[in-house]
Amino acid sequence: MRRATRNSILIHVAAFVVAVCCLLPISYMVLASVTPQRTLITIPLRWIPSALDFSRYVTIFRGGADSVGATFRAAFVNSLVVGIGTVIISMIVGILGAYAFARLRFRFRRVVLLLFLGTYMLPQIALLIPLYLILNSLGLLNTQAGLVFVDCSLVIPFVLWILSNYFMTIPEELEEAARIDGTTRLGALFYVILPAARPGIVAAIMFAFLLAWDEFMYALIFTSTNAAKTLPVAISEFAGRYTTDFGLVSAGGLLAALPPVIIAIIFQRYIVSGMSTGSVKG
Repeated sequence: MRRATRNSILIHVAAFVVAVCCLLPISYMVLASVTPQRTLITIPLRWIPSALDFSRYVTIFRGGADSVGATFRAAFVNSLVVGIGTVIISMIVGILGAYAFARLRFRFRRVVLLLFLGTYMLPQIALLIPLYLILNSLGLLNTQAGLVFVDCSLVIPFVLWILSNYFMTIPEELEEAARIDGTTRLGALFYVILPAARPGIVAAIMFAFLLAWDEFMYALIFTSTNAAKTLPVAISEFAGRYTTDFGLVSAGGLLAALPPVIIAIIFQRYIVSGMSTGSVKG
């Protein structure tokens, strides 16, 4: 057997094993969401249910004002608002900041960029008390705007790092040619750099949205009602004090995973190229 053939077989086998390891928990989550509670807690565990139960999805989509369904629906809207708001603010700040780090020459440029990245590496719990005091003084506790504010503190350093490295891969000659033709530096950014950096920008948007969508600790501490509670917090509250409907948790988790999965499928060709380029350059 030739080496190329052997390597191809090994790669496909490894890919199959990884796919099974990734998809098996998700497949069981799908089954658990439609499996009656009494079957889920049966010992020994029964992997295939004898009957399907879709009542949890009915509860989530049609539950009354005081049900877990109402909490889930409100949290879904809150997560969308917080995620989109975080992406918009982070991308505006991140694009302008990344362009400055990539093209402008000033003292300690690299050090400042590393400092921004260092804030992203800090554990969230280390920033919990300062952020709580800031939000409390601004009257932003239990608000969507407050969550957008704290999520931006996580997302902006990440966007700065990815986009600044990606902008460095774009030849400066393109920008210089545009400026010779009379375009301002800001015009060159919008008409030359941003179109050329589309894969990196889409990847940054995708991961910025995921960071805001999945954020749990800040949302747990800084929210207390359905006015601002996000999906990770709402799903965690499906667990009762004395018993937990694992099927309901699975159903909520599946529905919460749909928006990121849909976005990833739509923009997958941009994500791979954008992350691979932005992570190694510079």
